[in-house]
Amino acid sequence: MAKKAVIYSCTECGAQATKWLGRCPDCNAWNSYAQEDVAPNAPAQPTALSAGSAPQPIGAIDADVAPRVTTRMPSLDRVLGGGLVIGAVTLVGGEPGIGKSTLLLQVAEQLARNGPVLYVSGEESPRQIAMRARRLGTTNDAIRLFTETSVERILAEVEKLQPVALIVDSIQTVHTTSNQSMPGSIGQVRDSAGVLMAAAKRLSLPVFLIGHITKEGTIAGPKTLEHIVDTVLYFEGEKFQNYRVVRAYKNRFGPVNEVALFEMHDDGLEEVANPSAALLSQRSQSPGSAILVAVEGTRPLLLEVQALVSPTHFPSPRRMAMGIDANRVSLLLAVLERKSAGTFVQHDIYINVAGGLTIDEPALDLGVVAAVLSSQRNVPVAHDVALFGEVGLLGEIRSVSQPDLRAREAAALGFRRVIVPQSNATEIRADIETLAVRRVEDVVGLLFPAAR
Repeated sequence: MAKKAVIYSCTECGAQATKWLGRCPDCNAWNSYAQEDVAPNAPAQPTALSAGSAPQPIGAIDADVAPRVTTRMPSLDRVLGGGLVIGAVTLVGGEPGIGKSTLLLQVAEQLARNGPVLYVSGEESPRQIAMRARRLGTTNDAIRLFTETSVERILAEVEKLQPVALIVDSIQTVHTTSNQSMPGSIGQVRDSAGVLMAAAKRLSLPVFLIGHITKEGTIAGPKTLEHIVDTVLYFEGEKFQNYRVVRAYKNRFGPVNEVALFEMHDDGLEEVANPSAALLSQRSQSPGSAILVAVEGTRPLLLEVQALVSPTHFPSPRRMAMGIDANRVSLLLAVLERKSAGTFVQHDIYINVAGGLTIDEPALDLGVVAAVLSSQRNVPVAHDVALFGEVGLLGEIRSVSQPDLRAREAAALGFRRVIVPQSNATEIRADIETLAVRRVEDVVGLLFPAAR
């Protein structure tokens, strides 16, 4: 039996070395090298997307927009950039039990109207998948279940069946003969994804890969896995809550950070047609609540941000934030204290974006400021007011992108006034009263005129 050679691969960038290194010289990641056992005579991994390909003049290549296939799920089509691109490889990641397999079974049911869909599972038996399919109502005979972990056998079945789409659950369970390491290892995940990607391009076949995630919330395996695929979708949300968010973190064929909101039921995931209305359905009129307008990808969202300012019983006050960067909250509190809008050294402060969403954009600043001041002064923000704008370190209110889109969404949901940066006020054409502000002090005067 041939002795296996030992190599070490970086889980972040895929760089290889003959010995373990504490720090990767390519990407500077610490403790990222993992051992792999590779047979010395292992076949080389294929590198060409199609056999016999040759260089072509760029002007002679058909540059028309690649055709797209609808999933008949408008929210998911929007996240994908308008539908599935022929030959695209989509990686779907998320916590165990969050709904990845459920969503892709529902997608398979819709795609099966166009022809056979091959659903490959390396984790569950056909009976287990069929039990879930009956519960979801996804029992189209054009969905073909295949329990296999060999990439070569999967592709042989693809050549035989000629499906309209391929779903692999999951990429960590399959293996290719071009790599002799164990399934789930860094090399196997990288090489298996590479072989499937090459086949997808050669056969013009849409491929979905389900990926496990680590305890840090990133997709398990080498970082190069996310570089190989065309689109990376993440499932967000708590398993014990009804709402699920599908967010695009990478998309070669559409905008990134696009989101789709689903609600989990016993019979599967149901699209939420109007996310803003759904997220505000349990809105509170109490002090500490403010409505902010965010933009995720191309979709405007109205969100409720809640703040609780409570006297502390400890020498060091607590600062907690859910759904928003805690460092950003600390920065905003420092600005408020500096501009004499409040003193928080003797208060614990808790911030939460209701609905379980995680939002990361500067336009949230005004909403957080309004919620904190409302809770501290025990005065509710007017129910018909929405806000958006970035707060600078000097207390100035800075402009944000797409102000008219944000204002139109607020007007569509019945809000009569919107507080915006002064530099954005002239760009708003929506039928809504626009209140322009230049500094934090102006916001305080508008929201709490009697308490000023």
